[in-house]
Amino acid sequence: MADSIKHKVVYWENSSNKTTQHDLIGEEPLSIRVQGNPYSVVMRTPGDEIAHVAGFCLGEGIVDTPDDFTSIGFCEDDDTNVVTVTLRASRREKIPQILDRRGFISQTSCGLCGKEIVKDLYQIIQPIKDTTKIDIKKTLICLKELSLQQPLREKTKASHAAVLYNSKFEILAVAEDVGRHNALDKAIGKVFLERTLSQVVLAILSSRISYELVQKAARAHIPIILAHSRPTALAVELASQLNISLASLDDDDEGLYIFCGEQRLQT
Repeated sequence: MADSIKHKVVYWENSSNKTTQHDLIGEEPLSIRVQGNPYSVVMRTPGDEIAHVAGFCLGEGIVDTPDDFTSIGFCEDDDTNVVTVTLRASRREKIPQILDRRGFISQTSCGLCGKEIVKDLYQIIQPIKDTTKIDIKKTLICLKELSLQQPLREKTKASHAAVLYNSKFEILAVAEDVGRHNALDKAIGKVFLERTLSQVVLAILSSRISYELVQKAARAHIPIILAHSRPTALAVELASQLNISLASLDDDDEGLYIFCGEQRLQT
């Protein structure tokens, strides 16, 4: 499956029409199976499926380390829309409530208010104890240069991106996807499987920062998140409790609004 496809469009301008072609970003369902049972179906852009599922499993609390997997791969070699995960017995014994999805908090949970969500997440995610300090000017440059890491967006104008950096501002992973959650899962999954996740100190995102993205970063122990769009109120509340720094571009794309964790961003 391709990450984009050609599609004929009619372009109208100043009362005249002409036919042209556009690249449309690919979107396909990805079925994630854990221990032989359906766990989740996500809509994503084809590509990086194994890394995507690894990052997803880390964010969900299904695994803590790559060693928790006994296997992770396609259900059938020619079907990249289904990934099956099997876990070590010792890991399965620790997370029965996750495997049967009891207490699962979804993005569209009904009957939960923001405070309840933060309270529940706080029970399963520990605050980051990281004391990293990085150059604020260099973080701003990374954020403003995000488009250089987005070839799929350049082609389709429709993808989100996540870029992960170490303390030397070296890129450790890049991922693009139609979904902002998927892009972060893919990027995290790459470094998770490569066992370089502990080196990540900064995540640069193309989207707004939602509480789900803060949750994923916290599970991955990423202390700083910068994004082009601003965070939600719930994201800031959760990040503040989990000791994560959040910042976004200002209105003129020349500075940063820092919403919490300003001690890590140094001039």
